[in-house]
Amino acid sequence: MNKPVIAFVTGGYSSEAIISYKSAITIEKNIDTSKYEVYKIDITPEEWFYLSPGGEKIAVNRDNFTLIINGLVIKFDAIFIGIHGTPGEDGKLQGYFDLLNIPYTSCDATTSAITFNKRYTVAVAGASGFHVAKSFHLFKSTYVPVSLNEMSINFPVFVKPNNGGSSIGMSKVNIIEELAAAIDKAFKEDDQVLIEEYIAGREFTIGVFRSKGSIITLPFTEIITENEFFDFEAKYQGKSKEITPAECSQDTADKVRSAASGIYAVFNCRGVVRMDFIFNELDQLPYLLEINTVPGQSAASIVPQQVAAMGVSLTDFYSMLIDEAIYTAKK
Repeated sequence: MNKPVIAFVTGGYSSEAIISYKSAITIEKNIDTSKYEVYKIDITPEEWFYLSPGGEKIAVNRDNFTLIINGLVIKFDAIFIGIHGTPGEDGKLQGYFDLLNIPYTSCDATTSAITFNKRYTVAVAGASGFHVAKSFHLFKSTYVPVSLNEMSINFPVFVKPNNGGSSIGMSKVNIIEELAAAIDKAFKEDDQVLIEEYIAGREFTIGVFRSKGSIITLPFTEIITENEFFDFEAKYQGKSKEITPAECSQDTADKVRSAASGIYAVFNCRGVVRMDFIFNELDQLPYLLEINTVPGQSAASIVPQQVAAMGVSLTDFYSMLIDEAIYTAKK
């Protein structure tokens, strides 16, 4: 019986491509090549290509996402999406693969597009009964300075690019004099900016995935950062402490898992996603910050830690994601 042929896509068009390539190292090491025939496809603004073992660049036919190798046409049974940022996390590639009827391991185009937009994510979650922070949405095309009173939120606040991840362009602002510079910094990364009220509490992040039709939560992590918040340096350069599984009461754990499972279902997520929460010190409830539909898989990333804590190898975990994508497509 022939093995399923899998395209593992990496790279991307944004500043997050560097994170995609870090994740690619882990993913390549752990996809089960005894079970799948795997081709790594690099997607960049300039070209889409497969690099053969001999070092030859073979261009992807974008009309049907195939390769021609030694005169043979390589068609793919499923796509393992490992691209952080656009076009792999915002729904663009998902829509393309939907048109070609090729299944993939991430959320669908609609869910990816909504969750890539932080403001729309919390709006949908809040409307669905989940707890979220107060926030205000700015657009570069119509931006004029406004006071926090007009926004109906209080200091301190987080200012961040509304689309994207990896905490690039994000700032914590404690006083009004710092606000304009933080907004300018965020606008350098995105045409939309989210200003979000700070919530005091513990920061938890949890991986959630679906396997054989069931939603499963991974052992979740508490983030304790040396910096003022979990920024790019803390996330990727060792400036944080990550405790997996988090040390908390059973009641706290149940609330976080319940919120994560419910949000996964409401957003109709697929594959593995990572959700970030603040567990509010005042009301003892988890507040959703964002949903990452292509969570990092590098050596410094959280989901691989959580998979290990669950007692499952990454090889088996990635197989579950691929098999679920193929199984769902056949239903």
